[in-house]
Amino acid sequence: MAMANSLEGRSPLLDHRLVEFAVNLPPSMRVREGRGKHLLRKVAARWLPPDVLAKPKQGFGMPLAQWFRGPLRELAADVLSSRVFRERGLIDPAAARACLEQHLAGAADMSEVLWLTLSLELWCRGYLDRAPSAAAPLSRAAASVA
Repeated sequence: MAMANSLEGRSPLLDHRLVEFAVNLPPSMRVREGRGKHLLRKVAARWLPPDVLAKPKQGFGMPLAQWFRGPLRELAADVLSSRVFRERGLIDPAAARACLEQHLAGAADMSEVLWLTLSLELWCRGYLDRAPSAAAPLSRAAASVA
């Protein structure tokens, strides 16, 4: 998501030396009162105000609601009304279309359900519906990992 929105996203806490150091710390220095990163918070307290250190984790959300009313509208409508989707039988097509209609009408934010439904169907098309010859390289790669 960071790169898709031209944001610089780094994971400095995943440096292998820092990870090795952290996993070798005693648990009391890693977690205190149910909160992780105790030592990091203690060190950061020198430079950061308490409200920053006490702030809960915050995810990086995608604007799904707007996307389904905009650039993903046609794709969602096409996929959810397709014969392949109807015949797959994993999700009730009428319920899926009703979710899309409710969302487009602004009656309810169904973006998460739509995203999961669309993702599942597109995954099925990419991996379950592939011809055996197209899936063969994937099988060889999986076998080499095992």
